Amino acid sequence: MDKLNDKWLRVIAILVVAVVANFVFYQPDNDVQHISWLKGLLISLIEWIILLEVNRQGIRVARRYYPRLAQTRQRIALELSWFVAATVAHRVIVTYIYDVTHFWGYPLPGGTYWVTTLVSFLFTLPVAAIYEGRHLYRQWRITYYEAEQLKRENLQSQLDSLKAQINPHFLFNSLSTLSSLVAEDPKQAERFIEELASVYRYLLQTNHDDREAGGAAFRSGANQHLTTLEQELQFIRAYFHLLQMRFGRSIELDIAVDERYYNFLLPPLTLQLLVENAVKHNTAMPNRPLLIRLYTDEARNLFVMNNLQKKANAVPSNQMGLRNIATKYRLLRQAEVVIKQTDTIFQVMIPLIEVTPPEFTDQ
Repeated sequence: MDKLNDKWLRVIAILVVAVVANFVFYQPDNDVQHISWLKGLLISLIEWIILLEVNRQGIRVARRYYPRLAQTRQRIALELSWFVAATVAHRVIVTYIYDVTHFWGYPLPGGTYWVTTLVSFLFTLPVAAIYEGRHLYRQWRITYYEAEQLKRENLQSQLDSLKAQINPHFLFNSLSTLSSLVAEDPKQAERFIEELASVYRYLLQTNHDDREAGGAAFRSGANQHLTTLEQELQFIRAYFHLLQMRFGRSIELDIAVDERYYNFLLPPLTLQLLVENAVKHNTAMPNRPLLIRLYTDEARNLFVMNNLQKKANAVPSNQMGLRNIATKYRLLRQAEVVIKQTDTIFQVMIPLIEVTPPEFTDQ
C-alpha cells in the first residue's frame, strides 16, 4: 500500500486528541472518583492509538483504489464510510466494556454511547482533513508539473519544426543566388561563397546551441531559443552583403537601432526572413532602389520596413516566413508581431524580448 510519510503527524495527532478526549470524556468524573489524571491519559492514548490507526488504514485503502486527483470524490466518500463504521464500532465496543465492568469505578451516564461516538467522529475529521489536504496538494503538484513538462515538450517540438522549415528554405534561396552569380560574375560568386560560409556558421551555431539546450528547454526560460539583437544585426549585415553582390546599388540597408537594445532577444533568423521577404516580393533597380530600414522605438520594438515596389509578375507566396515569426512569438508567449502595409510601405514590428533569469524548478 501507499506510504503516507506521516510519522510526526501520527505522533502529534494521537497526543493532542488523547489529551483533549481524556478531558472531555472522563476527567470531571475521574476527579470526583479520585482516579489519577495520568491513568486516564494512558487509557485515552491506548484508545486513540487504536482508533486513529484503524482510520489511517482506511486512508491507505482509499488512496490505493482512488489515488488520482480526478478521483477525489470517490476517495473521500470511501474514507468517510470507513471513518463512520470504524468510529461507531470502536466507541460502542469500548463504551460497552467500560459500562458493564464499571472499569472507572462508576456506571456511565445515559446517552454516553451517542455522545462518545459523535465527539470521537468530530475529533477524527480534522486529522483526516489534514491527511487529505496533504495528499491533494501533492497530487496537484504532480499533475501541474506533468502538464508543464508536456507543454514544454510540445513547445520544443513545434519550435524545432519551425526551425527545420527555415534552414532548407534559406539554403534553397542562397543556392539560387549563387547559380545566377556563377554565370554572371565568377569572381563575385567566389566572394559570395565566402560570405555564405560566414552566414552558415551562424546558422550552424544557432542549431548547435538549441541542441545543447536539449531537454532543458523552457525550464530555464525561453532564452535557449533566442539570440541577441546584436548577433542578429551582425548576421544580417553579412547576409546583406550576399544580396548586394547580386543586386548592387539596387538594394540598400539602413540600420538605426539603439545600442541599448543590443542585449535584448529575438528568435534567430527573424531579420533574415523579413529581409528575404522584402527582396522576394519587390522590384529592385538602380533608379528605384529597394530600401530596407531597421530601427527601434522607445517601447522596445524593432521595426523592419521597406518601400513597397511590388513586382509586375507577383511571386506566389504562402507567407511562410511571416507565419513562422508570428508563431514563434506566440509559442514563446510574447507580444504579437504587428504587420502594417500601406500603398507605399510594408512594415513588420517585432517586440524585443528582455533577458530573463533562469526559472527555479522544484526537483
